[in-house]
Amino acid sequence: MVSAVMSAAEPKAARRRDWLTNVNAWLLLLPAIVLLAAFTHYPILSTLYHSFFSLSRGGEADFVGLENYTYMLEDDVFWQVLRNNIVFALATVPTSIALALLMAVWVDKKIAGRSFLRLAFFTPTVLPMIAVANIWLFFYTPDYGLLDQFLKGLGFSGHNWLGDPSTVMSCLAVMVVWKEAGFFMIFYLAALQTIPPELKEAAEVEGAGRWYFFRRVTLPLLMPTTLFISINALINSFKLVDQLVIMTKGGPNNASSLLLYYIYEVAFTFQDTAFAATLTVTLITILAGVALTKFVYLDRRIHYQ
Repeated sequence: MVSAVMSAAEPKAARRRDWLTNVNAWLLLLPAIVLLAAFTHYPILSTLYHSFFSLSRGGEADFVGLENYTYMLEDDVFWQVLRNNIVFALATVPTSIALALLMAVWVDKKIAGRSFLRLAFFTPTVLPMIAVANIWLFFYTPDYGLLDQFLKGLGFSGHNWLGDPSTVMSCLAVMVVWKEAGFFMIFYLAALQTIPPELKEAAEVEGAGRWYFFRRVTLPLLMPTTLFISINALINSFKLVDQLVIMTKGGPNNASSLLLYYIYEVAFTFQDTAFAATLTVTLITILAGVALTKFVYLDRRIHYQ
């Protein structure tokens, strides 16, 4: 009789323990869920909602449906800044990743001054965006900038690097690569140090060269890191705004204007928050689509240890 009562009480005790475990887990997750909902999900839904209204500061909200999106598709400036952003991403993302991988492979070796090289490569990452913009503004200043002074020393004439539509985007791309490559290098360096040394020893026994080992072993094992870095680099290329405010303000003639800066300009200069919300929804959709495509495509080529 006693054993029957005890056996009947055991499932109840187990269910109570499971219930308490679930409650504790949700309580631990609650602060993160609240912050995520308040500062990520709610702003996205609110922005999507306001994109269907004609709303400016001090005005009344009128439901206009897809009118804002129709206007966006007919806006020549939108297409120009979108093309600028695509070109900018194609110039900075692969270059930053390739340079970061090259630096990581270099400083992963046992060479003299390795710690100093790691520090030198990583230092631009810790500098504030405003400081970086002012440093490179000094480089690019016509006649008085460091770059023009160097060219004049070689007998060449100066050039308005940020005032020329044919060079302004390249100048911004160089600056961004300089700042971000060291940050991505850290991830590659950490990934390289997780590769078992036995693989290299086995490859040497088999007579495989360094390039063959890198291409067939190292690079595939770095694919999870490459996927992570590529997504972050792509997002960074679409959220550039600090440097543009300091250096070019989107000029000349929108030649350096990028999508996020255009959103900032529409919202705070033209006071058109409804159209700014429409542009923001478009930006989020583009980034989500590209990120999803990268995960679907690159995930097939990833090799996990």
